[in-house]
Amino acid sequence: MREASFTQADVSGGSFRDSDLTGVIFDRTVLEKADFRNAQNFSIDPELNRIKGAFFDLDGLPGLLGKYGIKIG
Repeated sequence: MREASFTQADVSGGSFRDSDLTGVIFDRTVLEKADFRNAQNFSIDPELNRIKGAFFDLDGLPGLLGKYGIKIG
């Protein structure tokens, strides 16, 4: 799944598991209880999107915290 836009979409409980999300836009998206385990190349701003109860791997932290310039190693 590449270059898709989920702007203002409700994908609660959706599965992005094992997906390559290069260029995918999440903006004011409802992602509650969505599954992002093993997903790659995503960028989700937790301040602009609802992610309560969503599933992420530790490897997905850069996709959630990238805007803060935090280095995770």
